Amino acid sequence: MSNERTTDILVIGSGIAGLTYALAAAEVGQVTLVTKKERAESNTNWAQGGVAAVLGPDDRPDLHIGDTLVAGAGLCHRDRVEILVHEGPTRVRELMAWGADFQRTDGGLALGREGGHSRRRIVHAADHTGRMIETALLAAVASSDRIQVLEDHFAVDLLLGTDPASGQHRCGGALVLDHAEGRTYPVRARITMLATGGAGQVYRHTTNPAIATGDGLAMAYRAGALLANLEFIQFHPTAFYPTTDPAFLISEAVRGEGAVLRRSDGEAFMDRHHRLGCLAPRDVVARAIDRELTETGEEYVLLDLEGIRPERFRERFPGITAHCEAQGVDLAHGIPVVPAAHYVCGGVVTDAWARTSIHGLLAAGEIACTGVHGANRLASNSLLEALVFSHRASVTTARDVDSVDWIDAAPALAGDADHPPLTPDPDLEGDRREVRSLMWSEAGIVRTTDRLAGADEVLAQILARQERLAAGEPGDLERHQLRNLTQTAHLIVRSARMRRESRGLHYMLDRPWRDNEGCLRDTLLRR
Repeated sequence: MSNERTTDILVIGSGIAGLTYALAAAEVGQVTLVTKKERAESNTNWAQGGVAAVLGPDDRPDLHIGDTLVAGAGLCHRDRVEILVHEGPTRVRELMAWGADFQRTDGGLALGREGGHSRRRIVHAADHTGRMIETALLAAVASSDRIQVLEDHFAVDLLLGTDPASGQHRCGGALVLDHAEGRTYPVRARITMLATGGAGQVYRHTTNPAIATGDGLAMAYRAGALLANLEFIQFHPTAFYPTTDPAFLISEAVRGEGAVLRRSDGEAFMDRHHRLGCLAPRDVVARAIDRELTETGEEYVLLDLEGIRPERFRERFPGITAHCEAQGVDLAHGIPVVPAAHYVCGGVVTDAWARTSIHGLLAAGEIACTGVHGANRLASNSLLEALVFSHRASVTTARDVDSVDWIDAAPALAGDADHPPLTPDPDLEGDRREVRSLMWSEAGIVRTTDRLAGADEVLAQILARQERLAAGEPGDLERHQLRNLTQTAHLIVRSARMRRESRGLHYMLDRPWRDNEGCLRDTLLRR
């Protein structure tokens, strides 16, 4: 290894959590931000809906807290939800000060409503809120002389060692791959922040971009961090059909404005599945659509826009309008939609100040399990969670960064470069397709005990193969990503097998009941 770098603070990931943290952390140290693609490529950039916060005159914190707890199906940590809701409005205003330009009306911010919310509280920028936020934050980062951004750099594994001053086992940075040059080198840091986002690419149909391969989850697991609740994968109920990779998202806000889900025969079916009808929580809507498709044999359902004035729809959803028209869809006849994997509600366990179980390692955003989402995320709470807990991570950093020094550290299970590659060389793309198809059919919207057991066995075999491949080719980005994707898939299945009930996003056909006596707790995993 050569060209070792040293920095006060290492940030891995360039979504909303990583960028807002970097901006705040730059006030107390030199920041190096690593992103495996271009800096603007992240799940944040794809977010259509917006940010949920108590900003309306008819809204109250207790209502937002209550909506979040109901969606979380008994597993939300109430103290973390209260932090989210009470600190959220301040963080949204801070985001606006950084240049986020949310839509307004004559009376102030234009607030939308989405499934599970009892009030209009979603601040947005038409239907491209994520892109607008990402653009504003990237501009702020670019203007800072204390933040260095390394594009096309991939964090392979965390560096672990012992702090000689305290004797603590701690994280000292990361082994990084410059995949344009095919070389690895250590970036040593006093504080390391994981903000790598989600893992939607584990599934065949997903709204996530190609970068969402579960890298942070797999890397943290290999380092020995505590993970929780990975069985709770949120499937967005309305992705455009036919799906691409990634699937084009039809925002939940469309239903918030009055759209109705119908079968191909015209029947509006959601009132049969939930008292809130089309505004039911996402897990309910996704399962309802899956059931209707199974019963009818159809490939999609229709999102009927009759309840929304055409000019209002075009103004509120210009991106969706353009996409549908480009695909030849007549909006007067509805939009064809199907569910697709969207968000990981579990992740690396953190405390209220973004600290993980490994000293010197913080986490925020989709990679983290803060306890906010429980068994099901309330719509548009994700960007808010990233804002609130990345800010709290920066407070932790300001307090701790001067009290720790750089340490001698080695990669956690980065592999042995002298390990001989497998012969013949396996089909990487074939393995990727097999993992994604297996997860969709056996560990998707609905599951069974036998399907999960079979998936566990197959994934363990594929993972063993991918571990050897990544070790034999340390400079190959695709092999590292596939190893991480397979590892994350295996962790999801293991978590799902541990939860012997149905709750929130985890639905078992052979165990359709909720067991509060035996299962009202987080599902914990550690290597």
